[in-house]
Amino acid sequence: MVEIKDLNKKYGMQQVLYDVSLSFGPGEIIGLFGENGAGKTTLMKCVLGLCGYTGEVLLDGEKISRENIGRFAFATGEHSFFPDLNAKGHADFMADHFETFRQKRFDGLIEFFGLPQNKPISKLSTGQQNQFEVVLALSQGADYILMDEPFAGNDVFNREDFYKVLAGILEPNETVMLSTHLIEEVSSFIGRAVLIHKGRIIGDMQAEDLEDQGKSLMDYVRETYNYRADRVAQAIDSITG
Repeated sequence: MVEIKDLNKKYGMQQVLYDVSLSFGPGEIIGLFGENGAGKTTLMKCVLGLCGYTGEVLLDGEKISRENIGRFAFATGEHSFFPDLNAKGHADFMADHFETFRQKRFDGLIEFFGLPQNKPISKLSTGQQNQFEVVLALSQGADYILMDEPFAGNDVFNREDFYKVLAGILEPNETVMLSTHLIEEVSSFIGRAVLIHKGRIIGDMQAEDLEDQGKSLMDYVRETYNYRADRVAQAIDSITG
């Protein structure tokens, strides 16, 4: 279980996260949604200890440290791979440093995405690099896999097929938190939606509860954000009127 308690984060004088409290456990697939600058990436980085904060982040009651950080994996558009290593070199490195490394999953995902084994990752396209970042995160053998906009630069068919593959390979103890703007695309994949707005959690709903209420994920997001359907027409009128 990951517990985030009263987490606050500032960059200089600018506060980015306000009293965030959130918990998630084994086997959950969570969508983290919010506009640009809402705090999604910063929240993930705080969980991973990649930036300072006030408050607490606990894993099974313990603070995040060198002893338990290996239970987390992170797929980020900022990239965490070694650019001059090829896929095979990364697999060898991961096998040496993570006892939980899943070689079979690594090989299968490399084949699924059609990624070259012997080409330096820096020579791949941006979309392929993002795919490889996801492959590494899913193959590490972590219990908690955080993915921040993992499919920038990928076509819709690759993304849709990947969600199906991911749903088929995840084990019951594996937890995924996925930050994305592609809400409708992941609506059938996630089991829980967490909404963040200007650094505050403003919504947290199980997918089955939405289904019971007869609401779609997009309906829930629009309602929670108080989305105004007339804003486009008003903008056009103000510009052209």
